Amino acid sequence: MIVAMAGGVGGAKLADGLARCIGTELTVIVNTGDDFEHLGLHISPDLDTVMYTLAGIANPATGWGIAGETWNTLEHVARLGGPDWFKLGDRDLATHILRTQRLRGGERLTDITAGLCSALGLPARVLPMSDDPVRTIVQSGADRYPFQDYFVRLKCAVPVTALHFEGVASARPSREVEAALTDPSLTAIVLCPSNPYLSIDPILAVPGMRLLIGKAGVPVVAVSPIIGGAAVKGPAAKIMAELGVTPSVTGIAEHYRGLIDGLMIDAVDADLAGGIEAMGIRVRTAPILMRTNEDRRKLAEECITFAMALAS
Repeated sequence: MIVAMAGGVGGAKLADGLARCIGTELTVIVNTGDDFEHLGLHISPDLDTVMYTLAGIANPATGWGIAGETWNTLEHVARLGGPDWFKLGDRDLATHILRTQRLRGGERLTDITAGLCSALGLPARVLPMSDDPVRTIVQSGADRYPFQDYFVRLKCAVPVTALHFEGVASARPSREVEAALTDPSLTAIVLCPSNPYLSIDPILAVPGMRLLIGKAGVPVVAVSPIIGGAAVKGPAAKIMAELGVTPSVTGIAEHYRGLIDGLMIDAVDADLAGGIEAMGIRVRTAPILMRTNEDRRKLAEECITFAMALAS
């Protein structure tokens, strides 16, 4: 069994590749730091991106949302003077309506997610990082922005000077997350090529999460979201530079130092492998850009092979 930690489009793609390789032997722990309430609905963007991707219904052009989506409701919201900056498609709305209804009925986010994934026929298990609310806040100088305001409404335009995870001090991993990370059949933990600061750090910030990873006794492999000094998608490289970190695979290795045993990097960054290995982190070079479903599967196989080699 493998546990993957993911958020965003890149993380969802590798999670899909792993699911194609090992199916029900995969558990994906997903960031919920970007969850928020909008138009009275509880939105879980990363959970939904992973869920739709593994279900094979994600919009291939954007990586988020549902393929063939329509926008009648959002268009009418705008016509009536409501906010339309966060794109909610007609079918996507069904997910948010049901999730919100069940949360207000007292159900856990973990159980609700399991029900939605079952209805969509997912091959793998998808778990929120916690059932307790954690909210990522982006600080830009004296200003603080809820994550979706920064990411979607402002399109990441403001410089990031700090990140905060509100509520994380009182959050705990769910019992299902704890069970996955202590499962005797666990063979590896994979940190998907998600934004380390916005998608993986909120997961790792949940009290007890790093301890569970450390006590698991299995190889921890990360896949770099940076290729040739640039982010594959999203603001990872921009945020690194704004926080005073060189946007490179070396910066990614330094960020995860002490947590990971191995780092997957692209061949274009092979000349940086020696410096990373000097940190005590093993390096494997492979094509890590995932353009097709086959690319996802091949990268997942590389991750599994790498983890097996680290374990031997």
